[in-house]
Amino acid sequence: MGDRWHIEVDRALCIGSGMCVHHAPDGFALDTARQSRPRPAETDPDARVLAAAEGCPVEAITITLHGTGQVVFPAD
Repeated sequence: MGDRWHIEVDRALCIGSGMCVHHAPDGFALDTARQSRPRPAETDPDARVLAAAEGCPVEAITITLHGTGQVVFPAD
């Protein structure tokens, strides 16, 4: 599908709502502290992962192009 994505979750912002897991259960998991983490951190572009980032109530998820760092989400 072209460029791979690098996914990051700002754990200082994450409130553990689980919306990311709801939208992309293969892309995110909640740890024992109910903090989100990407799984895996690098992935092919995926509409579900993008929906998870867009649906995060505190905008804790950042998607960049792996290798270049160009921001995919959030848009400026």
